[in-house]
Amino acid sequence: MNNLLRAKSLEIVEAAPASLHSDLLGQIRDFIVEGHLEPGSRIPERELCERFDVSRTPLREALKVLASEGLIELLPNRGARVRQFSEADIRNLFELLAGLDFVAGKAACEKISDADIATIEQMHLEMYTHYLRQEVADYFRLNQKIHQAIVDAAENPFLSSSYATANAIVKRLRYSANLVRRDRLSDAMREHEAIVDALRRRDGDQMSRLMFDHMRKKCDAVCEYLRERQPTGNAPAEVSALRNEAT
Repeated sequence: MNNLLRAKSLEIVEAAPASLHSDLLGQIRDFIVEGHLEPGSRIPERELCERFDVSRTPLREALKVLASEGLIELLPNRGARVRQFSEADIRNLFELLAGLDFVAGKAACEKISDADIATIEQMHLEMYTHYLRQEVADYFRLNQKIHQAIVDAAENPFLSSSYATANAIVKRLRYSANLVRRDRLSDAMREHEAIVDALRRRDGDQMSRLMFDHMRKKCDAVCEYLRERQPTGNAPAEVSALRNEAT
């Protein structure tokens, strides 16, 4: 019995660091995605350690993961900075995502179960509630889950992996699309209504077109937002102004 108790205690102790790492990683990722740090700005390690009540070691481990996801860049002997993209980079990345969404939409309609459709419909209703309350962060969280659920429903592990990789890079940019103006968020909700309706009817051709067009419009919104935030009087090669909208 004592050995069993010791074994279970060891399992708990070993599981805790992994859980803490995952929680910290998610918190820092959300902090960057929601625009609290400017594109191209240095990652303020000391401030983040204080904010999340951690030491430098777990923070730096989390930053390595975010660098592998493409959200930040590690600088030799100089810490890290938020990744910065030119408008051409942004359009190329969203073109890739739009193509993956096109493929996923058709395949999902062919393979998805009724239970998974019901789950996506429920997430859509929750997202609509956050939209009405203007809770942008929660709206975005559900939005991401819906897109990933549709991609996963295609039952193609290579497609899911490619989508997850590309989406991780542009996640911060996708969030900014929700800040461009209120009517863009309204347009996005209508687009999602049409996507869920096509999925419910298993209309693969329409679903593919809707998802492709939805992602292209999101790209246009991202570029519009970042151009508006760009300092006046300059035309820098890189877009450099995703600012924090929530205080």
